[in-house]
Amino acid sequence: MSDDVKKMREVRAKRTAKNSVFLDLFQDKKNLLELYKALHPEDMDATEDMLDIVTIDNVLTDNLYNDLGIMVGKSKLLLLLEAQSTWTVNILVRILLYLAQTYHEYFERTEQSLYKSKKVIMPKPELYIIYTGSKGRKPDVISLSKEFFNGADIDVEIKAKVIYESDKNDIINEYIVFCKVFNEQVKRCGMTKQAITETIRICKDRNILKQYLSSKEVEVVTIMMSLFNDEQIMRTYAKDLAKEKLIEHAKHMLKIGKLTVEEIPECYPELTLDDIEEIKKEVMQLV
Repeated sequence: MSDDVKKMREVRAKRTAKNSVFLDLFQDKKNLLELYKALHPEDMDATEDMLDIVTIDNVLTDNLYNDLGIMVGKSKLLLLLEAQSTWTVNILVRILLYLAQTYHEYFERTEQSLYKSKKVIMPKPELYIIYTGSKGRKPDVISLSKEFFNGADIDVEIKAKVIYESDKNDIINEYIVFCKVFNEQVKRCGMTKQAITETIRICKDRNILKQYLSSKEVEVVTIMMSLFNDEQIMRTYAKDLAKEKLIEHAKHMLKIGKLTVEEIPECYPELTLDDIEEIKKEVMQLV
């Protein structure tokens, strides 16, 4: 067996072992079509055969990130990245890097040369972020120029639509609700198998991803348990949940008048200036 073949098998094994519910859910073409129609309800002629997953191997890090690339025919490229419940605009940089790598692989796959005079054919990109935390006053669209360069006219721009929990009855919203239920159960039960089984039970009872969870319950438990076995991910996830609790507590204290914004840094030294500004905006919106 050649070294190249061995390397490819190792990459596939790593990817399978570190798969996620987000990626596993949309391996099924039926679910993939539901995802596409949630983004493009106007496209009544879309079929499963038009859609192909082109998610690239994780060249940036060995950690688990939920990045999904979808080719729609030959003319459209959808890139969806999941942001966990802690908000960060750094995901725009991930999008930029993944988009470049995806195009690179596309040109190789279609045997198009960037060094010839003939103009290459590129699928039109659509960039989305699925955010599983609370929206608050976060924007519906974020851009590289605004977030990193104060809105300057830069030579490379990235804009991504952010999808939050809504009242829509589609597979994207069901997945977001699934994540929120899981976060709640982790807070209640800790990083345990019980948190996973309770999440699945609650979601099935609420008709959230019911068909997927019913048909692949054992696989879903295995996938989610693998998260707990990755120490770095577990530490990061636990840290995110702890920060969420602090933010919610600070909001509550502000609302009932037992804390001022100026006192937050002293009472909650773990929170960043960005966290405090977000708390202030959200509380002011409710006044």
